[in-house]
Amino acid sequence: MGNLSDRVKGLKLGADDYIVKPFETVELLARIDAVLRRINRAPQVFSLDGTVVNLDSRVITVNGSEIEMTLREYEPLETLIKHKNIALSREKLLHLVWGHDYFGETRTVDVHIQKLRKKLNWEDRIKTVYKMGYRLEAST
Repeated sequence: MGNLSDRVKGLKLGADDYIVKPFETVELLARIDAVLRRINRAPQVFSLDGTVVNLDSRVITVNGSEIEMTLREYEPLETLIKHKNIALSREKLLHLVWGHDYFGETRTVDVHIQKLRKKLNWEDRIKTVYKMGYRLEAST
């Protein structure tokens, strides 16, 4: 087992982490995932038809102008982006955006989709899937 001075020396010399034997495989994998998240952390940006959505900062611009959006407007947008080109039922959108304990009508999804279409000029991009829900069509 490495003693404290060895661990401190390793970290001071530039190590990202230090693990002492014996260790569990799940701990090693978790530590590897943590390091990969730190080094692979490029900003997540989605762009479509003049609209740019920075998923990290939640800044949205349309043709260079920043668009104000409430949290309840942004969350369905992020969900559609993360599931682009996949048809999502109204119930699935409710579950993903509003959570298990939401007891309102699925009509709230329709209202928020209409707002998104208008604000982002995506009338032709957020498609209504007949008798089901919605799909964000994007080639990227």
